[in-house]
Amino acid sequence: MDAGQFRRLAAYGERERVASGDVLYATGDRRYDLFLIESAVVDLVRDATATEPERIVYSRHPGDFTGELSLLTGQSVFLTARVRQAGTVVRISGESFRAVLSEHADIADVLVEAFIARRRIVQRTAGSVLEIIGAANSAETRALRMFATRLMLPHTAVESGSIPGQALMTAYDLGPADLPAVITAEQVLRRAATHDVAEAVGLGYDDSGRDMDLVVVGAGPAGLAAAVYGASEGLRTALLDSVGAGGQAATSSRIENYLGFPRGVSGEELTRLALLQAVRFGAQLHAPCDVVGLDVTGGGPAVTLADGTRVRARAAIIATGAHYRRLAVPRLEEFERLGHVRYSATELDARDCAARPVTVVGGANSAGQAALFLASRGSQVDLVVRGEGIRRSMSAYLANRLEAHPRVRVRARTQVVGLTGDGALSGVVLRGQDAADRESESAAVFCFIGADPDTGWLGALAQDTHGFLLTGTRLAQHPSARGQALPFQTNLRRVFAAGDVRAGSVKRVASAVGEGAGAVASVHLMLAQEEVREQAQAADT
Repeated sequence: MDAGQFRRLAAYGERERVASGDVLYATGDRRYDLFLIESAVVDLVRDATATEPERIVYSRHPGDFTGELSLLTGQSVFLTARVRQAGTVVRISGESFRAVLSEHADIADVLVEAFIARRRIVQRTAGSVLEIIGAANSAETRALRMFATRLMLPHTAVESGSIPGQALMTAYDLGPADLPAVITAEQVLRRAATHDVAEAVGLGYDDSGRDMDLVVVGAGPAGLAAAVYGASEGLRTALLDSVGAGGQAATSSRIENYLGFPRGVSGEELTRLALLQAVRFGAQLHAPCDVVGLDVTGGGPAVTLADGTRVRARAAIIATGAHYRRLAVPRLEEFERLGHVRYSATELDARDCAARPVTVVGGANSAGQAALFLASRGSQVDLVVRGEGIRRSMSAYLANRLEAHPRVRVRARTQVVGLTGDGALSGVVLRGQDAADRESESAAVFCFIGADPDTGWLGALAQDTHGFLLTGTRLAQHPSARGQALPFQTNLRRVFAAGDVRAGSVKRVASAVGEGAGAVASVHLMLAQEEVREQAQAADT
C-alpha cells in the first residue's frame, strides 16, 4: 500500500496509542477490526497448544496493516495480534472497512490480495490452528476435511493411527469413541461434525435481528452468482448452505468448458474465487446452515433454520440444486461410512486412492471428468455406463479423451450390482448385457448417476411432476399462476429460483451462474414494482 492509499484508508479510522504487550485481537475472537500501523510493531502469534509452544507467524511494521481473510469471511480469528513495540495505530471498524471496500477499488485490491496471501502463510506455517484427527477410511473425517478445504480454513488432518495422531490423542485425552475430533485454540470437539466446526469458527448464523434485503438458499454456482450480484448492487445479502460453498460443482476435478478458463478450472478453485468475490462485496456466508421451511405470510419471505431461527428478507432466491442419487446395491451404507463410495472426485479423493484401481459410475460429463482426473493420477479406471455408450450423453471432447486413454476402460450396457470387501472395499460386482455377474477389483466407487431436486421443504412453491420449481413462462398453465411472472420468479411474488432446482434449467455450471445473475435482476425489478405500488397506495390513502 503506497503512502496515498495509507492516508485515504486512515481517514476511515481513529488513532490510538498502544503499548508493548497490548493485544489488538486474540485467537478465537468472533469479530475484529482492521489496524493500520503508523509507528508500532505488531506480531501475529499462533498461541501455544498442548503439543507445541507459542510462535510468531509473521510481523507487521510501520506503513503496514493487520488482518487476513477472516476479516472478509466472518470466520473467527486464528492468530493473536500482540504489540511488540509501542507506537500509534489506526483502528478501522468492520462497518468502515466495508465502506472502504465499496468506495476505493484500488485499496480493496491491495487488501484482498494481502489477505489471501496471509491465509496461505497461515495454512502453510500454522495449519495446526485447526487439527482434524480421525481414521483415514472414515467418511465423517473426510467430510470434515472437505468442509475445511471448501471454506479455506487453515487446518491439518492427522490420521489417528499415526505417531503424531497418537501423540495428539494422548495430549488431549481422546479415545477411539471421540473420533473424529477437531482441536481448535479454544476447545476440543469430540465426535465432531461440520456444523460443530462452523460454530467454532464463527460461520453459524448469527441472529442479529437485522432483516436482509435478499436471502439466497444454496451456495452452488447459481447461489454464489446471486450473492455476488446481489451484494455488489447494494442488497444486504445472506447466503445459506447446508454443506458449504460450491455445491456439486465443487466436487468436479476439472471444468474445461467454462468461459474464460481455456486450460480448465477445478470446481474447488472456481468455488474459492466466487466465494471471495461474494464476501468482498459484503455477502454473509453461513454454512453448514440447514433451511427447513419457507414462510411468506408476513409480507417478505422468511426462511426457517433447523434450530428454529427465522431469517427475514425482502426477497429470496432458491438455488438448492439437487442431491445425489445413490446406487441401489447391498452394503452401500457400510462402504459409504468407510469412505469407499464417494460422490466427488477432487485432489483429496485422488490422494486417498493412491493410484489403485477405481470404478466411476455414470455417463454424463461429471463422470467423464472424474474418470479422466483419476486416471491422470495413476488409477486404472472402469467407467460403468448403463446406456449404449458415452457419446450420446457426454461432450465429444470428453468422449474422445476417454476412449483414447490407456488407463480408462469404458464398460457400456453395464451396471454395478454389488460391493465386496472385508473391512475395506476390494471390488465391485458388474452385470453386463449378457446378465452374467463379474467381480472387478476396485478400491473406491465414484458415483455420478444424477440427482433429484432438493425441494421437499418447499410445499408452497409450484413444482413440475419431478419436483423441480416452476418459474417464469412455465407457470402459465399452473393453477397457482397469477398474471405474467418475471424471469426466474416462482408463483410466490417475492421468491425466485435459479440453477438446477429450476424446471427447464440447463444443467451446466455456466448456465447456473447466468441464472443466479438473472434472478437478481428480476429481484431488483420486483422490488421496484413493489415500491411503485406502495407509493400509489400511500397516495390513495
